[in-house]
Amino acid sequence: MRPFGLDRPISLAQAASLAYGTGQGQTDSAAQYLAGGTTLVDLMKLDVLRPRRLVDLNTAGGSQIIELGDAELRLGAFAKMSAVAKHPGVIAHYPVIAQSLQLAASAQLRNMATLGGNVLQRTRCPYYRDPSWTACNKRDPGSGCTALSAYNRNHAVLGVDDSCIAQYPGDFAVALVALEAQVDLLGPRGPRKIAFASLHRAPAGTPHIETTLREGEIITAFRIPAAPWTKRSRYVKVRDRASYEFAIASAAVALQLEGDRVRQVRIGLGGIAYRPWRAVEAETLLTGQSLNEASADAAATAALRAAETHGFNDYKPELAKRTLVRALLETKSLSASQT
Repeated sequence: MRPFGLDRPISLAQAASLAYGTGQGQTDSAAQYLAGGTTLVDLMKLDVLRPRRLVDLNTAGGSQIIELGDAELRLGAFAKMSAVAKHPGVIAHYPVIAQSLQLAASAQLRNMATLGGNVLQRTRCPYYRDPSWTACNKRDPGSGCTALSAYNRNHAVLGVDDSCIAQYPGDFAVALVALEAQVDLLGPRGPRKIAFASLHRAPAGTPHIETTLREGEIITAFRIPAAPWTKRSRYVKVRDRASYEFAIASAAVALQLEGDRVRQVRIGLGGIAYRPWRAVEAETLLTGQSLNEASADAAATAALRAAETHGFNDYKPELAKRTLVRALLETKSLSASQT
């Protein structure tokens, strides 16, 4: 790890001003925000990120609120993953949120990691995380993408281009994109709100720019609208081992049913896409239809129609389809007492 300076601001506004003008949040940033540190510190140890200054947000008074209201669930961005995962109200009314957090990382990491930091975590692509691989457009823009022609079993098949096929590794974000969450931000130019679906960018030839955050902006809260489908929701995660592992395919599903007919459905996919992925095509196909294995399979096929594979990850579209079918049918089968 290289030497760095440390700032401890007394407010989020001061923190934003300290990071402004440094390119904060991008690969070559001179300043980086530190909260739980569960991704940032790892990447600094690996010499992937080399910030000259860290801005410690733990002294800045960020919100850890977990508030259920009639219109929305509000989660402070500084709430710990473990606190939200075990909150009785979240478990009862937004189970897909609780499950996505409970199935992530390890107990120790969930006790440290914040919600805001979690959605901004960097890819686990080994070519990004190992500087001895010289071709990585995320780490060194314009250098190429080693994964295109090398071992790429865990790489993305949706939302990719020739500049990067890294997959987004998180779980919580998959639930947020499915439930149409909003994000509260604070930056040097004041507060603003955006749809969570617009937070993460497509690679678009510049994969080192991963989000739409402006310089110095800090995520302060997440707002998840209350809706008839949030209570009947489920997160299914498929991984190579049963714990402390990232998804190779996952699905967040929220359903509103009339009998076995779908009134509304929300679907997020993870482990297979460059960014948190909303499966709009599958939702459209299912709406108004009876939910059964045949209709779930048709929806899953639609969701993966645009998949682009690169050899070692050829298995992923089929695995993702089966994962989504399972998630849809398991969510349908939730008992009346659970919904």
